[in-house]
Amino acid sequence: MADAERAAANANADDEFAADAASGFADADAAADADAARIADLEAENADVKDRLLRLAADMENLRRRTEREIKDARTYAVTSFAREMLSVADNLRRAIEAVPAEAKEHGDDGLNALIDGIEVTERGLLGTLEKHGVKKLDPEGQRFDPHFHQAMFEVPNPEVPNNTVVQVVQAGYAIGDRVLRPAMVGVAKGGPKQGQPKPDETTEAGTTGNAA
Repeated sequence: MADAERAAANANADDEFAADAASGFADADAAADADAARIADLEAENADVKDRLLRLAADMENLRRRTEREIKDARTYAVTSFAREMLSVADNLRRAIEAVPAEAKEHGDDGLNALIDGIEVTERGLLGTLEKHGVKKLDPEGQRFDPHFHQAMFEVPNPEVPNNTVVQVVQAGYAIGDRVLRPAMVGVAKGGPKQGQPKPDETTEAGTTGNAA
């Protein structure tokens, strides 16, 4: 009888131990799942914070570059309005110089020559000051016509030069940086070969040379 009771007690103890072990394993699994979920949440939050920081850094870099560009443009083009007003002064100085006939320059008295020299020195000084502040004179004679910097006033029939070559400058233009203050008013050649093509006489000579060979 005592042995049977003892065996029954041992059996109950084993069952309780097994139940406690199973419960402990279940709690451990639940804790591991909770830790994994927490870690996943933290990693997602960390990734989100990192993405926001990268976007913020990119925005700040773009802002820095834009600010630098705006400051540079402000420095470059700050005198635009003033320079545009000064162009009429440069034009008047040039008109005063060109208004004096060549014969008068050659046979004029010392007073007239001194006056002309003074006007020319003033013009050079004005252009030099403008150029110091980024304003450049456009004098495109002999260059290819560029509608961004030149304004065609008339066409000049001339088969000796490539088509659309500037052959006469009616009024000089001015630019500041890469912006045009005033386009140069020009006359362009018409009737010649296209840019990059040889003149008709050059083509003939080349053909004659080739035939001779």
